[in-house]
This record gives sequence, C-alpha cells and structure tokens, in this order.
Amino acid sequence: MEEIAVCLQCGEKIIGRIDKRFCDAQCRNGFNNKLKRVSEKQIIEINRILRRNRKILKQFNPAGKTTVRKEYLEKLDFDFKFHTHTFTTSHNNTYKFCYEYGYLEVEDGLKVLIVNEQPYMS
Repeated sequence: MEEIAVCLQCGEKIIGRIDKRFCDAQCRNGFNNKLKRVSEKQIIEINRILRRNRKILKQFNPAGKTTVRKEYLEKLDFDFKFHTHTFTTSHNNTYKFCYEYGYLEVEDGLKVLIVNEQPYMS
C-alpha cells in the first residue's frame, strides 16, 4: 500500500512530487514562520530589554553626559544584566552600553554616569 504524504502545516493530502512537505506556499510560509517565532523568542525578549534600557538612559541624558542615582534607573525597571557592548578606558573604567548610550557605575555603585557616545569618540 502506498503511503499518502500530508502537509506538515494543515494536514491535507499532498499532490505532486513524493518529497513535497507542504501543499502550497502559504502552508510552507506559515510552518516556517511558526518555527522562527519559537526559536527567536529569547532574542526578541532580549531586544525588548535592550530597547527599554536605551530608552531609560536616553530619558535621563538629554545633554550628553549626566549622573543619576542608580535607584532611579532601577525604579524604571532598568536591567543592569543586559547591554550591547562594553568599553574600557585607559583609566580602567568600564562603560556598559545599550547601543549608543553608555553608563558607568560610580560612588560605590550608588550613582551612574550616563554618556551618549563612547568616551574615546569625544
């Protein structure tokens, strides 16, 4: 008895080549989009956190360089675990960046110095 191939997306019988996996382009796209959503869920969540962190830094730093109390950032749900990159100056100060907005914890971690470009670019 011959096996009947069924679409991986909708379950309908497939007509055509024996190696076909989907009945049409819409089902193929829907299946692949579903796989992509599942596999990229963590990436999407991390990007959401990074965008929120950037927005908070931008909000506190309209002039290009400022210092704020760390607790103000925490109250707005700033997540200090996430940043896009770091930059260490010649004085061994390591700035953490969320895109173009960076910060450096100062005064024993009670305050945060916020800049809107990497220090070497000034």
